Amino acid sequence: MKKIAVIGAGTMGNGIAHVFAMKGYAVNLIDVSESALDKAIATISKNLDRMIAKGKLEESGRAETLGRITSMTSIASGVTDRDLIVEAATENPDLKRKIFQEMDAHAPAHAILATNTSSISITWIAAATNRPDQVIGMHFMNPVPVMKLVEVIRGYATSDDVSSRIMSLSEGLGKIPVEVNDYPGFVANRILMPMINEAIETLFEGVGGVDEIDQVMKLGMAHPMGPLQLADFIGLDVCLSIMKVLHDGFGRPKYAPCPLLVNMVAAGKLGIKSGEGFYRYDPVTREKEVAPFFKR
Repeated sequence: MKKIAVIGAGTMGNGIAHVFAMKGYAVNLIDVSESALDKAIATISKNLDRMIAKGKLEESGRAETLGRITSMTSIASGVTDRDLIVEAATENPDLKRKIFQEMDAHAPAHAILATNTSSISITWIAAATNRPDQVIGMHFMNPVPVMKLVEVIRGYATSDDVSSRIMSLSEGLGKIPVEVNDYPGFVANRILMPMINEAIETLFEGVGGVDEIDQVMKLGMAHPMGPLQLADFIGLDVCLSIMKVLHDGFGRPKYAPCPLLVNMVAAGKLGIKSGEGFYRYDPVTREKEVAPFFKR
């Protein structure tokens, strides 16, 4: 597999494209928005500059990496000669399924179709294609160039060969792949999101404030980032989507999203991406302070 397509130029998509291009793969980065593509290339360029400044990349590596990435706005023309297509669009089940139908229609017969979904059923997505045995989950962690884990999720029909090839490919990217089975939230988010949701419940019930809850988890449990700050980093809309998948998939009250989380998403307070969530972030420095709503 030498020719890759990545669909979606957001935070995860541009990170995935960055990692593949650095390892020598020819990458078609596909998004319906030209401005999103321009922003993605600028982000990758900035991240490469950061790596050069830290001595992790030669100056020549920057131009070589960027030269392997081609921006495109059409799935149909962007996947026709690809060996692997990684979908990294918004965590919306219907959108992902529609994208997979289009990928399946235009990708060559040998191509593996992967999704970076953090919670949605691989089996359900694969059922929209004529090649469910060639559909697999590749759940990268954010930020993709830094984080080592790739959660490799096998759908009901995913073949042993496809799973083995994706595990090997992930290792070749310098990642540590961990194979798991296809149930709501997989492993990472089945454990992480209820913890974040419980932290929000703790805030909602007035047990502690934003900073106090994060400090307890950082100092007491050695977490590098508190759960509320982490929720802001992930995106509260993404957290809510995953909690809904868990709640719908298992039907258990413990997975019901906290009403505070629901209200914050409805109000457009999505975390870093909107400038405010549990914290408010300076648009230039990204320095944070507890959001005004939680100072009342």
